[in-house]
Amino acid sequence: MNRRYYISDDLDDLETVESELEASGINTEQIHVLSEKDAEVEHHHLHDVPSFMKQDVVHSGEIGALVGLILAALVLGLAYWLGWTATAAGWTPFVFLAIVIFGFCTWEGGFFGIQVPNAHFRGFRQKLKEGKHVFFVDVEPEQEPVLDRVVAHHPGLQLAGSGAAAPHWIVAWLHRWHQFKRTI
Repeated sequence: MNRRYYISDDLDDLETVESELEASGINTEQIHVLSEKDAEVEHHHLHDVPSFMKQDVVHSGEIGALVGLILAALVLGLAYWLGWTATAAGWTPFVFLAIVIFGFCTWEGGFFGIQVPNAHFRGFRQKLKEGKHVFFVDVEPEQEPVLDRVVAHHPGLQLAGSGAAAPHWIVAWLHRWHQFKRTI
């Protein structure tokens, strides 16, 4: 999937674009609006970015996990190299220490990520401060002509770039989940 970013200052127009995209076969779960004016976005019934995803928790947690994995491997390697695993205690204390180090680094990375904006949205900080909104759509390659056709009818949307989208399986799972919740 590919992600296309657009900048706009008109939530009414974004509401129309979202409706047209949904009518053309692009699921709601593929469409998001990032804004500092959450109440206005909700008032327009737009699919906003959850507050959790506005922060860099996942990305920073992954970096912390990588650091933790390296440190855990160092602990295990050092314990083996120094012969400490040949004692009566064996591997057990070192495996537990490695698990604790890995978990702590992952947690600390996520904790750091709560304090910083999402890495994917950092480039839009100035536009958001100016009161503009970032509209982005995750599309399959075969859906790109549909997106281009709808966006062409809305000159207020300014293309702001493209990037990696959420994996297809996550978007599909979210779509099925929301359909299931509507049937309950």
